[in-house]
Amino acid sequence: MTLRIDIGGLPAEGVRFAASPLAELTAMLHVLAEPGHHPQLAGWAADVWAGLSPELAERLREAEFLWRSSQADFLIPGRPRPTLAEELDDVDRIEDERYVTAALVTTCGSNRVHFAGRSPLTDATARERALDVAQARGALQEAFAERLLADPATVRARVRDTLEQCAAAFFDAAWTGVAVRLATDLRLKNDLLRRQGVGAALASVSGAVTLAPDGDCIVVDKLQDKATSARDSGVTFIPSVYGRPHLVAVHAPGWHPVVQYPVAEPAPSEPVPLETVTLRLDALAHPVRLRLLRTLARGPHTTGELAHAWELSPPEVSRHLAVLRRAGLLTARRQGRYVRYSLNLPDLTALGTDLLAAVLR
Repeated sequence: MTLRIDIGGLPAEGVRFAASPLAELTAMLHVLAEPGHHPQLAGWAADVWAGLSPELAERLREAEFLWRSSQADFLIPGRPRPTLAEELDDVDRIEDERYVTAALVTTCGSNRVHFAGRSPLTDATARERALDVAQARGALQEAFAERLLADPATVRARVRDTLEQCAAAFFDAAWTGVAVRLATDLRLKNDLLRRQGVGAALASVSGAVTLAPDGDCIVVDKLQDKATSARDSGVTFIPSVYGRPHLVAVHAPGWHPVVQYPVAEPAPSEPVPLETVTLRLDALAHPVRLRLLRTLARGPHTTGELAHAWELSPPEVSRHLAVLRRAGLLTARRQGRYVRYSLNLPDLTALGTDLLAAVLR
């Protein structure tokens, strides 16, 4: 089962990678509604709930179906903006029929509600269908659907105000750190797109996203059989930190195709054996070796240069360098008749920032 996005004839710039504050806020709201999906973020979710005002907590519960099992399409922007406010302004410009229909799509996968092109705001059958589905999913959702159908403008303003309150309560602080990871991921994706093409960029998104052999279709492996076209508007890929492990796709007719994908977790490093740690600490325990490291922090040096700098004999320096090399704290490179030694910064950094600061000071 797959979602197929037709990109036949689409120019290269039609495949875009961009960060979206609104999409990341939506991912956070999903975590708050379904912390069981994100055990690694359960502590974060508990802390956020504990810090929310009672009014904001109640607002999130009354509208949570907009992001609990699936995300309303207007919450995953096809044209991301730099700020949450700009993206909310774009949402405000969506006509009521599209907004209300998207808000009332309340189930996920192949069971998504369909109105066959009829607006629940004006068509009695579509309205009844929407209310039936909402009623089956609980009193809060039914009440929200009734208010939305009766007075879209008021409900839309309330949803925006709720999202703005979320920004002040927890999103703005979290976004500061998240934005760095998203920017790093985007540099990688856009570099792959520019240098190696769409296929390579998609391969780096997820193993569930591929380019069809003919290059005319993006295939997203999801539990749905759907198809959409990006020929006119292009397709946007939005990285997410809080969205892991979900792969969210906007594909409804009339909406810009969007895929929100989880940013890859940093690869865990192999644990360093205790014996190696002990060896490194012993190597650093001698004051002469610390002095040699401080000199090597400025650049590669030969044994003779180090001996001259510290008024030591070359054999004495060689013995200390041998200890540091066995500990993995130095690298050596031969250049003609000379061997130059360099600091192994990654392994030294792993021992601790205070140590590194002392060496580099």
